[in-house]
Amino acid sequence: VQPPEKPLQAEEWNKLREDLQLPEIFEEVMLNSMIRCHSPIDVAKSLLTHLAKRNGDIAYSVLVKYLTLCVQQGHVSEIRDVYDIMKGRFKILESGAYNLLIKGLSSSDEWRIALALLEEVKKIMIPSRTCYESCIKAASRHREMKLALELYHEMLAKDVVPTLDVLQSFFDFSRGMKDAELQKELFGILLYLRENQIYPHKTFMRSIKLWFESGQCPVCNHQLEESNLTEEEYSNLSERIIRDVIHGTDTFRKTSPKEFEAFQTFVESRLPFDIVIDGLNVSHVKSRKMQCENLFDAVNCLAKENARLLVLGRKHMLMNSSHWKREIMKEMQSKADFFFAENISEDDAFLLYATLRSGQHCRFVTRDFLRDHKACLSDSLTRHLFRKWQRGHQIVKKKKSCFFFSVFSQQPAFRYDCVVQTTGDTWHIPYKNVFEEKYSYQIPRNWLCIQQK
Repeated sequence: VQPPEKPLQAEEWNKLREDLQLPEIFEEVMLNSMIRCHSPIDVAKSLLTHLAKRNGDIAYSVLVKYLTLCVQQGHVSEIRDVYDIMKGRFKILESGAYNLLIKGLSSSDEWRIALALLEEVKKIMIPSRTCYESCIKAASRHREMKLALELYHEMLAKDVVPTLDVLQSFFDFSRGMKDAELQKELFGILLYLRENQIYPHKTFMRSIKLWFESGQCPVCNHQLEESNLTEEEYSNLSERIIRDVIHGTDTFRKTSPKEFEAFQTFVESRLPFDIVIDGLNVSHVKSRKMQCENLFDAVNCLAKENARLLVLGRKHMLMNSSHWKREIMKEMQSKADFFFAENISEDDAFLLYATLRSGQHCRFVTRDFLRDHKACLSDSLTRHLFRKWQRGHQIVKKKKSCFFFSVFSQQPAFRYDCVVQTTGDTWHIPYKNVFEEKYSYQIPRNWLCIQQK
């Protein structure tokens, strides 16, 4: 069954239902198809509205499938609505529904509701690994490592075996944190690997290595400046970029206010994203390949970690041509959200808006240097914060290597900021081995440590 592309009226849904040879399972078949095709949420809502008007209620199995679509697309308000309906109608939920609710809410700003749901689950059953790990990652992402470790020890005590992915997250989110007890806990995770003869994969090993190296000069043991902005700095920077750059005088020279408003509505209904991709820019990365193949390589690479991707494209990409094959575009659209702007539109404003609105964790992919946008910021402090944010959030192609860093969560490569730093009597200076023009996102790997004797 091919789902419709837009919401339908009651008579249209009835016609589709009659056309199916087994109309009694029409809603479940249709929702399965919507999940497979990543259908717009308003299409599914129109089906549920029709079903509720016809039957007076909606079956549990249908609600769970609708919930699956909401979680798949990150519609937090819809997930909350489904939860309220389920709690009002059913005395108890089964594990699949709890898994979806906790997974969907834990990756949002309402992650503490997922913690409350986990407590509900504990009263009736042993929570699944998905439930525990979703909550652990949420707590870790918000730097509440004590809470994350409590949940980790709890799942071990209940013989729920953790995945390497959640063990790696402890090292990823603990970089640069000065806490002897936390360090002891992380060493405990390494001992857990030893005792259970578990062999970490390459990206996990890299996370362990970066944790050991993070934030401290191995020569003088001085702590380096973190690359993360404080919440206040991030809030101020977001406000200034949206005011001076996105809504500044230059934005609408090539983008109409109406189109940008449509884009804002699109983004707000799908937040948050993990990675925002400048599709047209990335499509030209290798001149010998078709443009859609270049973009396909990037989407495939970055989607491996189940990241929520937004690709900013142009409307000409939807026209079957020598560079834009319809079947490749269709496959990409099953792995990422796409917004297709007019062919003459300026897309940097779209890129910055979607990334900033998604939160501190969100990264963006473009080969552009964004110099013009830095120049739009009126004071040097804000320009410095913009560059610092850019260094920690821009994913770029590595020279003479695979298309992109193999795992997006490796960005930024360091939790400390790669700029000249001093504590007064000690200087740390990042440098490159060969002379080349300095671009803000090309992070040097070498440091000179100078101490005044």
